Amino acid sequence: MQWKRLLLGIQHLFTMFGATILVPYLTGIPVSVALFTSGVGTLIFHVVTKGKVPVYLGSSFAFIAPIISVTSYYAAQGEQALALGYATGGIMIAGLVYIAFSFLIYKVGIEKVTKVFNPLISGTMIMLIGLILAPVAIGMASSNWALALVAIVTMVVVKMLLKGFVSMLPVLIGIFVGYIVAAIAGQVTIEPAAWISWPAFYLPRFSWYALSIIVPAAIAPAIEHIGDVYAVSMVTGKKFYDDPGMHRTLLGDGIATSFAGFLGGPANTTYSENTGVLAFTGVFDPWVMRIAAIGAIILSFVPAVESFIASIPQSVMGGVSIILFGMIASIGARTLIQNKVQMNNKNVIIMSLMLVSGLGGASITAGNFSLEGLGLAAIIGIVCQLIIPEDRTGESQALPQEKKK
Repeated sequence: MQWKRLLLGIQHLFTMFGATILVPYLTGIPVSVALFTSGVGTLIFHVVTKGKVPVYLGSSFAFIAPIISVTSYYAAQGEQALALGYATGGIMIAGLVYIAFSFLIYKVGIEKVTKVFNPLISGTMIMLIGLILAPVAIGMASSNWALALVAIVTMVVVKMLLKGFVSMLPVLIGIFVGYIVAAIAGQVTIEPAAWISWPAFYLPRFSWYALSIIVPAAIAPAIEHIGDVYAVSMVTGKKFYDDPGMHRTLLGDGIATSFAGFLGGPANTTYSENTGVLAFTGVFDPWVMRIAAIGAIILSFVPAVESFIASIPQSVMGGVSIILFGMIASIGARTLIQNKVQMNNKNVIIMSLMLVSGLGGASITAGNFSLEGLGLAAIIGIVCQLIIPEDRTGESQALPQEKKK
């Protein structure tokens, strides 16, 4: 029924909202523009991918530091009014990096990509997606653990004890119950806002300095995109990296990012938060994501509704995120188990290097270029696969089983 799709779409809208508005909040980009470009970008993605992939595109965290660097530089030069234009001009060009990657994948073939991103690499990357986000969830929840626990307990009860359609709405109901409890406790403040307002679009500007800072940052999220698509494929049981193809998913992401930069919005990226909702609810209908996208577009014109959603306590969203991000990490572990990845010496070493480099804050910096987090872990894993010799002993690192008496 259509009303069920609507509720499921609203659930995804709530899920992506906090992170999507956090990026413009930190960088100075108008929230209304971020919501609009996120919604339209998601619809662009679905058109390019033939409407097959249940993915939502939200604001990318990978570009926060580069945007701040660019805007700070031009503010110091006395060009504060033009600073964001230079930053989003860089984002517009950064989208072309995604498109270049998609063309490369199209040429070399998905088989070679799959060989590089084998179950060991892709499973570890999926684990890292959830684990890297874990501190974000804990940080949000720690502002009020009582409210976070209300959201967590509600989600567990809805998913484990209730039946039928209601059991598919654990995130939405968890947020709703947490919000009501927070309101009763006087923890909710809604800022007054106008009902109708046009998003504050602005055109991009271009400079070599801004491009040198922004464009290299696209490499890491392009690699992360591959991990996200594998995660969604694992959750749904469908090989989206094969059909419609990784080249199409990257192409859709790239076009959406360039579109966002053209209108003054932040770069787009596939959202792990929404992948977590897919895993938790078991509902994989791409139309649900498109409904969430349409909702984001509507919200970009309605500051009052935007203000209401923004009033959801951070701790409530933190409690919800703890489960969602944990689900993503668990899917990575399941990828390793279901594909029967051998825990021999070579594989254990590769996983160890990927996990510690991805979680430990390691980075490689060369001039204005920096690679860290999931992107760095992926590169380390791929390189190690090529240079570390095969395990001659063939021994597994599994603990010896106790002998039967």
